[in-house]
Amino acid sequence: MSSFGYARVSTTGQDLAVQEAALRAAGCQTVRSEKKSASDRHSRYELQTLLDFLREGDTLVVTRIDRLARSMKDLQDIVHELKGKGVALKATEQPIDTSTAAGKAFLDMLGVFAEFETNLRRERQAEGIEAAKARGAYKGGKPRIDHETIRKLASEGMKPTQIARQLGISRGTVYRAIPANAAAGFSH
Repeated sequence: MSSFGYARVSTTGQDLAVQEAALRAAGCQTVRSEKKSASDRHSRYELQTLLDFLREGDTLVVTRIDRLARSMKDLQDIVHELKGKGVALKATEQPIDTSTAAGKAFLDMLGVFAEFETNLRRERQAEGIEAAKARGAYKGGKPRIDHETIRKLASEGMKPTQIARQLGISRGTVYRAIPANAAAGFSH
C-alpha cells in the first residue's frame, strides 16, 4: 500500500517543482512528472507508466484533478481503471479521495467544472480568432505540408534531402508524403 504521485504541466515553459514538492509532502516516495497537454492521454507516457504499475491498495496522488484529465470522459476512464485495480485517487489541493463517498462525489463535480472551463476556453479562443479574422489580423495556424509538391519534386528525380531543404521540412516528412515504392528508389 503505497502512494504514487503524478505531476503535469501543459507547456515546457512551466515548472513542475511546486507540484512535485506537494506530492512528496503528501507522502509519495515516487513521483512521475511530464510536460504534456492533457488533451491527449495517449501521449502522456509517465501517466501510463503509473497506471500500468499501480496495484491493489495503492493510491495515486495528484495536486488537482485538472493535472490528471481535461475532459470528464478521460477522468471517468482513469477513475474507472483505478477502481478496477483497487487503487484510490487523492488530490492534495481538493477534498478528493475516491475511497470515500463524499470524495467521489466531489471528484465528479470537479470533473464537470473542469470540462466546462476547457469548453469555455475553446469558445473564447474561437471568438478571438473570428475577431482577428474580421480585422484582417489572423494569419491562420501553422502551414500545412503540400504533399502534391513533394510528390511532384520526387517524380522529377529530386532527392529527399533536396526536397526537404527546398520546402523547409524534414526528410522524414518527405518520406511520409511519397508512396513507399517510390521511397525505395531513393538513395541518400
